[in-house]
Amino acid sequence: MFEGAHTALVTPFSDNGDLDTNSLTALVEAQVAGGVNGLVPVGTTGESPTLDHDEDRQVIEATVSAANKRCKVIAGAGSNSTREAVKLSLQAEKAGADALLLVTPYYNKPSQEGLFQHYQAIAETTALPIVLYSIPGRCHIAIDVDTAGRLHAKYPNICAIKEAGGSPERVSELRANLPDTFEILSGDDALVLPFISVGAVGVISVASNLIPRAMSTMVAAALAGRWADAQAIHAKYQPLFSALLKLDTNPAPIKAAMHLAGHVGPRLRLPMVPMVDAKVATLRALLNDLELMPSN
Repeated sequence: MFEGAHTALVTPFSDNGDLDTNSLTALVEAQVAGGVNGLVPVGTTGESPTLDHDEDRQVIEATVSAANKRCKVIAGAGSNSTREAVKLSLQAEKAGADALLLVTPYYNKPSQEGLFQHYQAIAETTALPIVLYSIPGRCHIAIDVDTAGRLHAKYPNICAIKEAGGSPERVSELRANLPDTFEILSGDDALVLPFISVGAVGVISVASNLIPRAMSTMVAAALAGRWADAQAIHAKYQPLFSALLKLDTNPAPIKAAMHLAGHVGPRLRLPMVPMVDAKVATLRALLNDLELMPSN
């Protein structure tokens, strides 16, 4: 269901800070032309914590409309409040999303039983496929393998996980303990190939905002067993994967890169701020090396 490369879309803003739906539509078109299998609006990369509910709906609707069934739309709908996550999930379903991405509740640090009941409450209100999202680096909790197994067994529409814990060993554990009807997606561009080698079926990618064709081709090659082809693409773009992760907190680096490449405006919403000039210069030099800057 979720094989391939899926882009965690940035949310473009205009100079006055409002949503820039024209740039979003153009971005979606470029993604579809680049061969991505899915689009993930209003996730972490889309600055979802700074969007109000109406803006959240507008971004999903615009993405669904622009994609026009040419690829999946997996809408972010997570919250640290179960009631809010339920409302956002139903809003995304009404807006036309094909599936939901639901991050673990953050800040309040629920137990595994709390996580189970959180996702249970959502699964009982929507028939959409649900992708769990485990990212302990941001949320300080992970979804245990046993919890994922319990959820999938009781609610088959909970059928995938975005694994962003940075460990191929955890992917191996998930694959060994859950049926093939439960899919695993990498949440880290730099780990796509090792994750696929032990059972993942694709990625929810930040870099594919900028290089959709390369990410789609790399994932397809790995899934087809053409490892030399996949590794060549990985080697070329590994410096970009590293820069987008390490220069600053996501989405500041990818927003800067997309602006440098001429795709969207540079604006972020507070409390996120643009990178300092020295880091932007580092990123500009890298994009020049990779021939990703617009030609004059």
